[in-house]
Amino acid sequence: MTGTRSLGARWRRRRPLRTRLALAATAAVALVAVGVCAAAFVILDYQMTRQLKLTLTQTATQTIRDRHDWGPTPSDTLCQYPASSCVQIVPSDPAKDPRTPYVLHVSEATRQVADGRRAAFYDRQTVAGRPVLMLTTRLGDKDEAVQVAQRSDTVDRGVEQAAWALAAVGGAGVLLAAALGYWVSRTGLAPVARLTATAERIAATRDARHRIELPAGPLSREDEVTRLATSFNTMLGELEQSVAAQRRLVADASHELRTPLTALRTNAELLARADRLTDAQRDRASAALGRQLREVTTLVNDLIELARDEEPQPLVEQVRPAALLEHAVGAAREHWPEITFTAAIAPSAAGRTIPGVPSRLSRLLSNLLDNAAKFSPPGGPVETELALTTGELDLTIRDHGPGITEGDLPHVFDRFYRAEAARALPGSGLGLAMARQIARAHGAELTAERAPGGGALFRLRLPVPAA
Repeated sequence: MTGTRSLGARWRRRRPLRTRLALAATAAVALVAVGVCAAAFVILDYQMTRQLKLTLTQTATQTIRDRHDWGPTPSDTLCQYPASSCVQIVPSDPAKDPRTPYVLHVSEATRQVADGRRAAFYDRQTVAGRPVLMLTTRLGDKDEAVQVAQRSDTVDRGVEQAAWALAAVGGAGVLLAAALGYWVSRTGLAPVARLTATAERIAATRDARHRIELPAGPLSREDEVTRLATSFNTMLGELEQSVAAQRRLVADASHELRTPLTALRTNAELLARADRLTDAQRDRASAALGRQLREVTTLVNDLIELARDEEPQPLVEQVRPAALLEHAVGAAREHWPEITFTAAIAPSAAGRTIPGVPSRLSRLLSNLLDNAAKFSPPGGPVETELALTTGELDLTIRDHGPGITEGDLPHVFDRFYRAEAARALPGSGLGLAMARQIARAHGAELTAERAPGGGALFRLRLPVPAA
């Protein structure tokens, strides 16, 4: 039995989904059809037999009224060639039987009905080669029983014909259900077939630009399969964007690394011939080599940080943004001593905490402060402010530099993007892109705008969870 079940399971797994659905629909309809036909057959047989029994009962009642005083009589001539009902009267005492033999069968049960020891009953017999249904009941208050028989072959033939008709209708219904089930499964699973073909094509070509064709019309987008295909297309779009972003990141990184690596190789080759250089030349080459190593190290670290999509959950803890801001401002003062940094923290925001990764949030703040200091004039102020608004902490960082032009404003957070005014300044163009990525990983929003009166204003909105 276990082997048979496993063989059936293997057979089902090898069939296409639409074939299995069509077979399941056909089996369900066949089960219903068989049940309905069987119920109809039983009801039809019961009703026709009931009508025959009712006719026998009426005939017996009429016989009791008409032949109440006749005494024991054998069956009439109709019983010799049953064409309708035939009647005979049987006494309870066999000694009182007439000389003419009975045509209908007389049993001990018939004698018991005659003397009142048994209730009336129906019985099937064969008379003159014809099937009959016979009713045996007591003849009034006398010790006699009346037997009424009527041909039942017409009823049996009608029931048989009805059975064949029901079987034909049920079979036609099953065949029609199988055809419709296959058509419905093929039509309904067409998006799944297209999805499978698209997935196989993407796996073979590694090209995420393929899409599943969706049926036109507003009503066609309401079924689950079409919604699945739509979601798959959306996922393919996101995958395509992700792949394109990764390729762009690799291309941009290789472009940005080419210049410092070339300079590193040049200085390294120059230092390899140090015996031909003066002391001043060696010092300049060593300083340039160290500076370029730091730039490459910073760029590589920025790329590694930027390649991280989100923080692992075990690193998340409750963080106080006010403390992080004070620490970041203190570190910026040491790194940029010629810039004046100010921090204004509202009392309502000082003790607030949010879930986050402290090191990543500190990197976000340091990137914003470094960017502001880089564009500020010597001795210029960089103003930071932390306030609590409805449901979020609002952090602003403003500098008093040249500001952001209208053309650069949409691109300040793009990777490796450097405005024309910033191309002569140190940096890789990844700081602001990394800051926005960290903000999004924490469910925050980071925006840039032109500050009133000049300079740039960066605004970070951190959601505060409800108490």
